[in-house]
This record gives sequence, C-alpha cells and structure tokens, in this order.
Amino acid sequence: MFGMGLKPQQPTRRAVEMTGAYDGGLATLSHGLMAGTRVASNLGWRAIDALAVGDKVLTFDHGMQEITEIRRAHMWLDAPESAEALWPVVIPVDALGNREELTLLPDQGVMVESDAAQDMHGDPFAVITAMSLVGLRGICQRQPMQRVELIAVYFAQEEVIYAEGGALIHCPCDMSTLDKFLDAGTPTYQVLSGEAAEELADMMYLEDHMMMPVENTGFFATI
Repeated sequence: MFGMGLKPQQPTRRAVEMTGAYDGGLATLSHGLMAGTRVASNLGWRAIDALAVGDKVLTFDHGMQEITEIRRAHMWLDAPESAEALWPVVIPVDALGNREELTLLPDQGVMVESDAAQDMHGDPFAVITAMSLVGLRGICQRQPMQRVELIAVYFAQEEVIYAEGGALIHCPCDMSTLDKFLDAGTPTYQVLSGEAAEELADMMYLEDHMMMPVENTGFFATI
C-alpha cells in the first residue's frame, strides 16, 4: 500500500537519554512536521494537517496507532530575521528515504539506519537530531522566508512515523503538563545529540563514500 520496506516485527527497547523534562506547559514545540507534509496513515499518504484525533498513523515499531492528541504552532514568526541557529533543516529528496523535500526543526528527531549505529549502540537504527545531519547527503539549513504552521501528533506512547515515502520521524510523548510528564513512563528511543550524534553522522558520511564508485574504473572507493 505504501511502497516501502517495514521493519520486521520483534520486541525492541532502545535506551533513553533524558535530555528533556516537563516544561511547565510552554506553548512552543520542538518537534513536529510542517503543514502539507504527508504521512502514512490508515487513509493512505495524507497531509499531516488533514489528520484528526482518532485517525491512525503507521508507526515503525507498532503498526497502525491512533492519534490521541494534535498540537499546532507557528514557527519562524520573524522569518528572515530568525537567528541562524533556529533556521530549518532541509532534507533533499532521497537523503533519508524521502520522495519529497522535507523541512524540519533543528531539534526534530529522525531515525537513520547505519552499520555504525550497530557498532556504536548495538542497534542499526538510531534517532538523531536533524541538525546533527547537516552536511550529510546535501542536508543543510536554510533561512526561513515566511512563518509556517507546525503540527505535532501524539500517540498513547512514543512512536516513529513515516513521512514523504520513507523518512522516519520521531514523535515523543506529550509532556505539556506535569501529569503527562509523570505518566510518560520509560521512553523507547534515545535521541542522540552533541558528540554522540556528530560521531554517528561522521561515520555515516564515511559509509556513504566507501560505496561511491571510483570515476571511470567501475570499482568502489575504500577508505
């Protein structure tokens, strides 16, 4: 139906790094997808802003899961005057399995598959911030020219969903209130950032270039 490979179903548990905490109900969002971004749902590929609570979305580990809450916010209100550190991260077509260009928040978690992740963490799949992938496969930051609407979907538990044909997008638990923060339980995914994320991105860069054919030889480069 969706034209993409799915992970074999098996018990999984990924270690968590508690980098986030209850924010006292701040109105801002640090994750989500831009209006118009299509996700795999029980209705087929559908724009995230067209989904409603109760609709089901295809998740990486748990199949179809029901949306329990949706939050919306407008980002880059100052548009071209936004601080460079806050600029969106642009994912070119095919960089992460996506069939259309994706625009993500710098702190948005994305799941990648890599031999390096297997070597480093014992799991070929790892969640890493979009910012950490800048410089890999043409991924870059771009100055925002207008404000956009951001939509964050939530499920009964933390999930990873499919966007634009195959990019894997991390959806953390909703911790907008103290009760939700206390009831969140043990997270499933570790979102790598800082040195750990940079190391993984560097290793992915090397993996990509090891498989590049040497010009006019038919052989592959080795590093």
